[in-house]
Amino acid sequence: MINRKALIIFVLLIILFINIVPASAQTQNFQLPDISLNINSGTADDNNQGDLVLSLRILLLLTVLSLAPAILIMVTSFTRIVIVLSLIRNALATRTMPPNQIIIGLSIFLTVFIMFPVWQQINTDAVQPYLAGEVNTEEAYSRGILPLRNFMLKQTREKDLSLFVEMSEMERPRNRDDIPTYVLIPAFVISELKIAFQIGFIIYIPFLMIDMVVASILMSMGMLMLPPVMISLPFKILLFVLVDGWYLVIESLIKTFN
Repeated sequence: MINRKALIIFVLLIILFINIVPASAQTQNFQLPDISLNINSGTADDNNQGDLVLSLRILLLLTVLSLAPAILIMVTSFTRIVIVLSLIRNALATRTMPPNQIIIGLSIFLTVFIMFPVWQQINTDAVQPYLAGEVNTEEAYSRGILPLRNFMLKQTREKDLSLFVEMSEMERPRNRDDIPTYVLIPAFVISELKIAFQIGFIIYIPFLMIDMVVASILMSMGMLMLPPVMISLPFKILLFVLVDGWYLVIESLIKTFN
């Protein structure tokens, strides 16, 4: 019944609008704007070539900006840092403390601190000469990717490199310069994951011992219904604070990249 009334009211409003709008349009003399679409001929002059190059550069810049988060994660120290910090939170069993925003923010600033010498070299060797017009785009790319490749090669295991070299079915590289970047990046990411989980395992051991001691004490006292995590959590936090855990973890993380 309500739907029928709404439908009748809607139809009446449409009829009223149709009757009112033409009259008001005639009295006020509304005019529609002219719309024109011009398509130039494809003449290959210098101006058109310059516009095309500029458009391609803008498109390339937008593509790089859209891939900036992936570049930050895959070719820098961000992966190792954020995994280790997340494993610390899981080892403490504090659930969402510290929050994800704190962990990601700290990981970003530590990444900036660790990668600053690399980015400074890229700026000196590639960005500034390119902005000054001393080198072209290809030369700037080859200069800029070199410090980043050296950083990734320093942190990548030979086993991971050989895996992707064999899977790509390429010839055996004679030196590091012969390794393509698309082969180096996944090998670097796998190495970062392995090192991050190794550090996380070492961090887990003391907290796991606290959980085992608390669980055994509760079982011996017959308090089976009391969750051991509730009792062990204050002792974990106390241990982490007494040994200055954040200082030790951050110091160890930074030294792993030297």
